[in-house]
Amino acid sequence: MYSLHLLLRASPAALLLILCLQLGTTKAQEDTTSRRLMTMDLQMLQIAEASEEATLVLKVSTELRECMVIKSYLLSNIPMEGNFNYKYTSCLCDSHSRSFFWDLQTNSTVRITAVVDVIRELGICPNDWAVIPIKANRFSITKSLP
Repeated sequence: MYSLHLLLRASPAALLLILCLQLGTTKAQEDTTSRRLMTMDLQMLQIAEASEEATLVLKVSTELRECMVIKSYLLSNIPMEGNFNYKYTSCLCDSHSRSFFWDLQTNSTVRITAVVDVIRELGICPNDWAVIPIKANRFSITKSLP
């Protein structure tokens, strides 16, 4: 009976430790909910006239502390040739945003979708340390370009 009484009696130090752990857990949960998984910006460097070459720039960043392996590519509503079909694979970390460039030439208005897939591939991120989000692994942004 005496040993049961000792187990149920909490010391002030133990209560303070439990309170600190609870506050630390709550703070950690708040930090992760405010982070954005992926931000994307698709821009044309110069406005191109019909049949002139233009450069598209896709800037990708994350607020996650962990790195991710990403594959970036473009899709369009009309068939395109050249480096428009290039796919870039790279490591995206919170300390370094990535920019990808494509040159294209078109004679009409085209809708372009930049797609970024979070993939599992070795040899891209340092020491092969990368995460794959559970919530979403494909992100896109669409713009109409003259």
